[in-house]
Amino acid sequence: MHDKGLDGQGYIAREGSLGLIPREFRPVVAAARDRLLDVFRSRMTSAYLYGSIPRGTARVGRSDLDLLLALREEPTESDRADARALDESLDKEFAQIDGAGTLLFSRGRLLSDLETYDLGWFVACLCTPLLGEDLAEDLPRYRPDSRLARETNGDLALLLPRWRERIDLAADTEEARRPLVRFMSRHLVRTCFTLVMPRWNGWTSDLKEMAEAFGAYYPERAAQLREAAALGYEPSGDPAVLRSYVDDLGPWLAEEYARVHGVKAPRPD
Repeated sequence: MHDKGLDGQGYIAREGSLGLIPREFRPVVAAARDRLLDVFRSRMTSAYLYGSIPRGTARVGRSDLDLLLALREEPTESDRADARALDESLDKEFAQIDGAGTLLFSRGRLLSDLETYDLGWFVACLCTPLLGEDLAEDLPRYRPDSRLARETNGDLALLLPRWRERIDLAADTEEARRPLVRFMSRHLVRTCFTLVMPRWNGWTSDLKEMAEAFGAYYPERAAQLREAAALGYEPSGDPAVLRSYVDDLGPWLAEEYARVHGVKAPRPD
């Protein structure tokens, strides 16, 4: 048993495993594994699953398939096109999933000093090995401390202008706004959680648990976070929700995050 997602020494325990994949999703994962080998071959050093499928909490017809690949070199446009085609084929073929997404990074970037407490932590703690070497063997163990909080989510102030632009460019329909509500809800709940993570002293990927942990320290925002957690699972297309995120919750959170943990180290991209 893990206490708040930590092992017996207080480090964040790796979540997920191939053994936890629900039976209904095993054919999807098997197909993904085979196609990754066919498409990327020697370009790829590692492939991982992450998200609800390897955690065993995926819902048939509602959850997506999340993959991360470590490539020998920096991803090219050709690599990205191949990944998009792979995602589209899996989504079209398997009704069990509601979309697929593949993240591409070079092995060097994932193991770089700059990414040790962001992408490195993500691979070591939130990703389940599917193919190739496990880069976690070359990464440290992680505690739920302020450095981890800063380097994972301390860039919200930079993201908010991009979010506003995405909202402005989206079609004025429920269908177009729903993915934005889902994405921004999840991102804000996770950022709110990592704000209080060192005080809570643990890790969880459950949005509702994240919202409750946050609400214990910021009760004046607790109801707002509970609603955001619910929308992360069952999004609406309400434009007022999106505006509240970029005009109220987001700016407040960015300022409070910088005050408590500082700002994430700049990235080239």
